[in-house]
Amino acid sequence: MSFRQFVVIGLGRFGSSVAKTLYSLGNEVLVIDKDEEKVQEMADFATHAVQADATDEAALRSLGIRNFDVAVIAIGDDVQSSIMVTLLAKEYGIKYVIAKAQNELHAKVLYKIGADRVVFPEREMGVRVGHNLCSSNILEYIELSPDYSIMEVTPLEEWHGKSLSELNMRSKYGINIMAIKRGNDINISPTADDVLQEGDILVVVGATDDLKNIERRKMR
Repeated sequence: MSFRQFVVIGLGRFGSSVAKTLYSLGNEVLVIDKDEEKVQEMADFATHAVQADATDEAALRSLGIRNFDVAVIAIGDDVQSSIMVTLLAKEYGIKYVIAKAQNELHAKVLYKIGADRVVFPEREMGVRVGHNLCSSNILEYIELSPDYSIMEVTPLEEWHGKSLSELNMRSKYGINIMAIKRGNDINISPTADDVLQEGDILVVVGATDDLKNIERRKMR
């Protein structure tokens, strides 16, 4: 699953975090919220930032959200609005709708009306969801700090059949490989002689900017 156009509705901590992550990875991101102040705060972190009531069908239609690949419904405490906007997004034919839930009952309703995925987010989850939506090759993403992260990723095609010493990951890509998963085996202390194969899963750590560069290369 790989998408490039996203609409994020609701700009609390979760919605803002997802939107910023998606935008930083080079995607087209439209953000919508009723609160003008929140919209202004996001103006530099999205392609378009619009103040609107997302429960207003005419407003959503005028913004052309039916043209987006993914809708992230991140409305906060208003369960009724969350349900209504999720329903509208599905009715408009958006391919993939992910919605934030307050509790299990809310989640059940969201799934029943067609949400493709429901999350119970914290701030870190917003970053992880953004990365996972961008590329099916990014399997897990953990933000250690604003500057450093750990990521599970499949090898780039040009890495296949090459040893770690040949690839020289630290100098070329700014990352370190902590472990290699191959089938049911996990090599937690790979050496310079270990050769990467198609289907491997690499656990890598590095500066967040360097890891984002790896993601962009995988999405090409």
